Amino acid sequence: MNTMSSSVIMEGYNSRKRRYIITVSLLGVIVFLLAGFMMMYGKTIYSPVDIFKILFSDGSAAGSFTVKTLRLPRMLAAVLCGFAFGAAGNVFQKLLGNPLASPDIIGVSSGASVAAIFGILIFRLDGTVVSLIAVLCGIAVSALIYIIANGNGYSDSKLILTGIGMNAFLNAIISWLLLKASEYDVGSALRWMSGSLNNVTLDQIPKLAIVVIGASIAIAVLAGHLKVMELGDSYATVLGVRLSAVRISLIVLAVLMIAFATSVTGPIAAVAFLSGPIASRLSGSGHGNMLPSGLVGASLVLASDMVGQYAFPSRYPVGIITGILGAPYLIFLLFKMNKRG
Repeated sequence: MNTMSSSVIMEGYNSRKRRYIITVSLLGVIVFLLAGFMMMYGKTIYSPVDIFKILFSDGSAAGSFTVKTLRLPRMLAAVLCGFAFGAAGNVFQKLLGNPLASPDIIGVSSGASVAAIFGILIFRLDGTVVSLIAVLCGIAVSALIYIIANGNGYSDSKLILTGIGMNAFLNAIISWLLLKASEYDVGSALRWMSGSLNNVTLDQIPKLAIVVIGASIAIAVLAGHLKVMELGDSYATVLGVRLSAVRISLIVLAVLMIAFATSVTGPIAAVAFLSGPIASRLSGSGHGNMLPSGLVGASLVLASDMVGQYAFPSRYPVGIITGILGAPYLIFLLFKMNKRG
């Protein structure tokens, strides 16, 4: 009986592992194909051979400006920011045990947004300075949310509710800034708020890559603790998990990824919200799903940007398309939660 039970357990484990590997491999292929298509397609269509030659040329080849200056930063930002939004959103949802606990909803993205909008409209800043203040303010707002939620004892529900309240407050500040700003400056602020890859430059990519890759590795190291914490605080404590240290570390890492991604592209709506549930459906619940969630996020941003650029008579920022995708899922999720009581 024990032998049969062990074989059944091992068979289930191997099945889940195969499913996870196949899912990650397929998602990786999808991201690669979408990234390649983004590099090739546009007003001028280049073949893969042409793209390869241009990327490794000295800059004098025909199409070098289009490929290296316009398409390459856009593609890299889509992959890195999509991965950051997806992976960080999954961390928040797993950590807080609530599908509504995405950075879009609990105020993390709004913290970076209000600083960027303030800098654009009041101080007429742009580029690197706006990105820097967006990162710093995003981290500061996240710390404030955690401190408030930690008063008189921490709870996940308090953190979510505090974040929702902070998100509403920050959005009100953004609306007030837009009303008071000069009409000539509002356009640039709205373009940033909608989440766009249009103004990304190659200079922004190295810092973003370092943060996303470094934070992803650190989250992967803590993935085992996160999986144990999903069983509940009491089980995690018995199994030796240092709850406060692990929770704070995961929140800081996720916030860093979101803040840096938001500082580059603006708040791309719904990617952090959608990626975790989609990844869980595809790969199952036997793993931490950080990697599948990040790949789903990258796929969503790449595909949505191409739809926004080429599927309609007018061009739309990527955040508009992802927001349209996220709204029906949010309504479905609310109905589902109400049905469960």
